[in-house]
Amino acid sequence: MTTPTVRRNINQSSQSQEPEKVNSLPLGTRRLAAWAVEITLVVASGLVPFGMGVYANSRSDLNRVPLNPVLVVTERAIARPLALPVSYGINNVASPTNFLWTIALLAPITLSGWHLYLLGKTGSTLPKRWFRVRVVNEEGQTPGLGVVVVREGLGRWTAPVSIAYILWRYSFTFPNLGLFTFLAVLLVLGEGMGWPSQKRRRSFHDQLVGTYTIDARDINRWVKTSPENTSEQLPLENVQEVSTCTQPPSPTNIIRRSPSFTLFVVGLTSMIAVLSTLVGTQIYIQNQESLRKMEQINSQKFLELVKELNPSSGVTNEERQRAILALGGMNDTQSIKFLVDLLVKETDPSTIDTIQQALANIGPKAIPELKRMNLFLAGEVESVSTFRNIRQQQLSLNQQAINKILSVYTGKVKDIDLSNAQLGSKSSEENSLFKLVLDNTDLSGVVFKSANLNQASLKASRFRSAGEDGRWDTYDDAIADLSKIQMKQANLTEANLSRVLMSRSDLSRSILNKANMSHAKLVGTNLSSTQLIGSDLQKTILEDAILTGADISDAKLMEADLYAANLGRVSAIGTQLSHANLTNTDWQGADLSEAYLDNANLTNANFSAARLLGAVLRSTNMKNANLRNADLSRADLRGANLEGADFQGTILFPGKQDPRDQFVQTSDLGSQAAIVQGVDFSQAKNLDPQQLAFICTKGGIHSRCP
Repeated sequence: MTTPTVRRNINQSSQSQEPEKVNSLPLGTRRLAAWAVEITLVVASGLVPFGMGVYANSRSDLNRVPLNPVLVVTERAIARPLALPVSYGINNVASPTNFLWTIALLAPITLSGWHLYLLGKTGSTLPKRWFRVRVVNEEGQTPGLGVVVVREGLGRWTAPVSIAYILWRYSFTFPNLGLFTFLAVLLVLGEGMGWPSQKRRRSFHDQLVGTYTIDARDINRWVKTSPENTSEQLPLENVQEVSTCTQPPSPTNIIRRSPSFTLFVVGLTSMIAVLSTLVGTQIYIQNQESLRKMEQINSQKFLELVKELNPSSGVTNEERQRAILALGGMNDTQSIKFLVDLLVKETDPSTIDTIQQALANIGPKAIPELKRMNLFLAGEVESVSTFRNIRQQQLSLNQQAINKILSVYTGKVKDIDLSNAQLGSKSSEENSLFKLVLDNTDLSGVVFKSANLNQASLKASRFRSAGEDGRWDTYDDAIADLSKIQMKQANLTEANLSRVLMSRSDLSRSILNKANMSHAKLVGTNLSSTQLIGSDLQKTILEDAILTGADISDAKLMEADLYAANLGRVSAIGTQLSHANLTNTDWQGADLSEAYLDNANLTNANFSAARLLGAVLRSTNMKNANLRNADLSRADLRGANLEGADFQGTILFPGKQDPRDQFVQTSDLGSQAAIVQGVDFSQAKNLDPQQLAFICTKGGIHSRCP
């Protein structure tokens, strides 16, 4: 292809003699500026409604609704490859948030589509018009929508970002998202600058589709001509930099110049396609034939083994057990179903053990059939009274088989579905024939939703593990689902329940001492009388949870969300609740001695008759809090917001002495009193004369202080 030549447009010749503006920006600078404005507009169209949605979601007074399924799918599609941190608490969002986040998703797509349309039809987007930049094809015409999609989608974005992703994904810095962003921006900018080896730089996306980025003011001034039309040619150096590059050979011109080569390529491609189809078809036919033969062999073998297990076959017990193990070795659907059914029919203990061993050899593949039988037997126990004991024994054998598979294949049961399974006693008072024991077992990714695990022993078990990327706190982490589960009186000491879904579950009277429950979601969960001593509950969501009578002493609840939780009579001695959301919580009669509540939100919290001896309440928001008859001796209230707080009967100092006569002179008594220096009590309610005297004497602020 010859180098394109240009000529001066006769109608524009007089205009070409007009002097250019001395201070006009170079074309490269204007191209970069136009591109930056385009990106800014697209990003802003998404960030603005997204930020508004985040703000709406932070409002506790708005109704909660499930997250839009489209947003859920989009989140997964983006978060998994980028190894984004796991985020919970977004399954239910404020109602305006769903709408705003949907706009945040659709607005950038719509704006990008509009930019592509304008670029394809007119050669310029709005920012390109502002900076007088235009994109044309080899004929000087608008490129067209199809060309623009390939130019922008493949050339400008897909190629450089894919290279950046591969370099980042397999580097030692993964999953550092900042480095990926840096690499992506660097390669996108580098691609737009062009290749250094070229005499005159031209971006890859322009070369890919044969387009040129030119000065829009020169679109009528420079016209591409054929080689024979060389009259009035301008010197090459007068043509804009990007518009005078040597033209790459276009597919159309190659076809015109080399028709035989084109036919050869087309013929070769057709032959390869036909041969590939024939070979693929033959392989598929052979595979299907092999599968049919294997199924026939397995069916014949299955029938022979079933005959041996017939009580009238006359075989010995050892032969029957060998046949059962052989069925387990077949590991197909019909043998699994037969063994699961046989397990609840068999009465010989040794044969039962052999069946359970065969099912354990099959592994997690047997779980679906065992679950089917489990639900059937549980329903029978619940509804039938005549054969209830027999069904209960059969259910126990089924539960033992499931227990054995989960313990043997620890860490290999990801995505196993045991929802609604009955693996515990019906009630905490019932003496069950079976007790689930899975101590120190990896149950990451198992779905226990609405299952019954009452009285289970799960000490030091793990319900969460790193995913395929091998890194914690990324989106592909394997996390069990324990929502709506029954786990009364279960032992979960030192268990790893971090980020696990446990909403609407019943864990009453369970033991969760030193368990890791950070970032877990326990909305509406029943934790009454539960032991949580020393547990890690940082950033855990406990909205509307019931912890009445629970022991959360020395637990870590920093930044936890306990909105409207019921914590009546809770033992929270030394508990760390810094920066926690305790709005509308009920702590009536609770013991929070030496607890850390600094910077916590206690708006409308009920602390009536609660013990807060030595509690740290610095910079706490206690607006409209109920502190009636609460004991705040030695509590540190400096920086607290006490607007509307009710102090009726509140103890701010020990009551053994008369505060009007003795608290100033007695150093011991002063050391036992609340720290109120600089605290503003002006808007507190129901302060009695003794409390006011103490506040004024100890440096507190009130309008009635002298």
